[in-house]
Amino acid sequence: MNRSTPLTRLAGCALALVPWTAIHATTAGPVLSTPQVSAELVAHAPQGIAAARPLQLGLKLEHKPGWHTYWKNPGDSGLPTTLAWSLPAGVSVGAIEWPTPRRLPIGPLVNYGYEGTLLLPVTVQVPAGYAAETLPVRLHAEWLVCKEVCIPEAGDFALDVPVRAATAGNAALFEAARAARAQPLAGAVATARVQDGALDVRVSGLPASWVGRTIAFFPETPGVLDNAAAPDARWHAGEWRARLVLDAQRSDGPATLPVVLAVDGQAAGVEVAVNVEGGWPPLPPVPGAGGQTTAATVPPTTAGPNVAPAVPPAGRGPTAGSAGLGVAMLLALAGGMLLNLMPCVFPVLSLKVLGFARHAAHRRTLIGGGLAYTAGVVASFVALAALLLALRAGGEQIGWGFQLQAPGFVAALAVLFTLIGLNLGGVFEFGSLLPSGWLGASARHPMADALLTGVLAVAVASPCTAPFMGAALGVAVTLSTANALAVFAALGLGMALPYLAASVWPGLAARLPRPGAWMAHFKALMAFPMFATVVWLVWVLGQQVGIDGAAALLGVLVAVAFAAWVLGSASLGPLARRGFGAAALLFVVVALAWAVPSWRHEAVARSAAAGERWQPWSPERVTQALAQGQPVFVDFTAAWCVTCQFNKRTTLARDEVLSAFGGKRVLLLRADWTRRDAAISAELARLARSGVPVYALYAPGAAAPSLLSEILSVEEIKRALASLPS
Repeated sequence: MNRSTPLTRLAGCALALVPWTAIHATTAGPVLSTPQVSAELVAHAPQGIAAARPLQLGLKLEHKPGWHTYWKNPGDSGLPTTLAWSLPAGVSVGAIEWPTPRRLPIGPLVNYGYEGTLLLPVTVQVPAGYAAETLPVRLHAEWLVCKEVCIPEAGDFALDVPVRAATAGNAALFEAARAARAQPLAGAVATARVQDGALDVRVSGLPASWVGRTIAFFPETPGVLDNAAAPDARWHAGEWRARLVLDAQRSDGPATLPVVLAVDGQAAGVEVAVNVEGGWPPLPPVPGAGGQTTAATVPPTTAGPNVAPAVPPAGRGPTAGSAGLGVAMLLALAGGMLLNLMPCVFPVLSLKVLGFARHAAHRRTLIGGGLAYTAGVVASFVALAALLLALRAGGEQIGWGFQLQAPGFVAALAVLFTLIGLNLGGVFEFGSLLPSGWLGASARHPMADALLTGVLAVAVASPCTAPFMGAALGVAVTLSTANALAVFAALGLGMALPYLAASVWPGLAARLPRPGAWMAHFKALMAFPMFATVVWLVWVLGQQVGIDGAAALLGVLVAVAFAAWVLGSASLGPLARRGFGAAALLFVVVALAWAVPSWRHEAVARSAAAGERWQPWSPERVTQALAQGQPVFVDFTAAWCVTCQFNKRTTLARDEVLSAFGGKRVLLLRADWTRRDAAISAELARLARSGVPVYALYAPGAAAPSLLSEILSVEEIKRALASLPS
């Protein structure tokens, strides 16, 4: 879904469309007018200028209808107004005394700011003995003014304030600003605690006239709360209580959160310091880790050193409050059912089909196997999700399918699938290869066999969920732990549901073929999907650790196959089996000693050859290209993602697609997530995605990239490119 186009119109973040030279002006006097605002430098010195006498300066902004500027915390998008003063030596100036802001809902966002007439006053202190005739004031001010677009504006103002004469022409304006300023509230006590992705706030000591009324909550610290999420607020025994959803991309966790509280109908709010008890959970991954800024976070602009574009977090998904948990679980259920169509799942499902055929005549065994398989799938999805959430809470930048980013896990799967293939091919039986009390139980007991088949299915299939569940899983990992696990459980139930129905529904069970001699041939045939999966896993490992690591894995597989033949062969006598067994064990140990070190090192990254269309992704490359006015298309991919490889070969490699990219001068970047990469993980999190494939088209000046569907088509790419300027 392309969120950037309507968001740009609504939030007004297309800053690069406006030349800085057209919106920056220098005035010899105190007034500057633009089509959006009239800005004026004003002063208030009713007793003249001297030490210990009240003196205030301020920037007056008169917004044209429909336009607004921002508070010190602008909310989901925008920038606060900044004032840089130049005053004589010894004259000091205080911070902006911000009036109480308003909530400014704009589409799915909520900003904090001002409309109409606004004065931003500051208090000035003049040293004793100041003897000049005038106080020369110079101000450089910058502000972002927004309507359907945002325009960064700035001005240089000059005003000479007389020392001995009264300056009180704007007394009413300064008085109104003073009355609108939030004041500290003596006796107010505010505490909060973070729980299940929200901040539970309690405030006592508020004015009696406020009790029972709706209160607006304005946090002064940005990047902590989800401004658009409606608070769950209530009054209890004169105490105001509210549950405020945390920002999914939270960037701060202050021990004390200064806030402004206000009620409708009153110009001024109150200032309250909320003490957060119990601490904060670890911060989520920050886009552009290491101090770098991604292009989608800050699009290029020539707005000047103190003006940065106002950009909402791209791809922010719905919160638990804006999308019902029931809907999310239904979507997960449907996505899990569709997961059975993915090619990476087929080899494991062939084991399930074989089990159906073996037990077709035994109704109880068939039903028990379906239930056990379902339990294995659901429990494995929940366990994998719990591990993912725990690691992310501990600061790890990982995403869904993270298990296949570990070369050791990929190698272990290859060994396991090799053993399963050899078993299906008749080389050995598990009962003869393993101790009788261990995995041999899965071969002897149908229930254990079905449950372990479910576990294996999840281990291989989970990275393939992205085509159906990419956005949903990105949202799920931002929910509370209980809700997130419920979504993943629904995903597992959906995957197991067709087989559960086939085992429980008598009509379907009656149509299953009866056991017979054909089953021996069918069992041997099912070995080949297993070996095909091993080929894929060897290729994945080769992408992670290079050709030496892949060759080492092949050596381990040969050693394991030899050991399986020795221990499973009925034709070898006891003496020969002991001799060959010792040799097989030594072969396996030597192969592992050779292979394991090579799996611990990443493959050397291949630099893009001159003229190569696809180049390695980095946030800096995106930023640089956008700064030069060049659009960027990023393919977030991984070798273990079957859908990624399908799209790469059937769509992205087509001449007409590459020609379309070339016609728009699009820089093609590939973010390879085959092995863990913190920068890629952070960018995926910023895009509200938890796995690959993800396809993002970054346009110069756009607030956020356009996200294409996970299963690409030529027509979709051409439509996306057509939206770019020629």
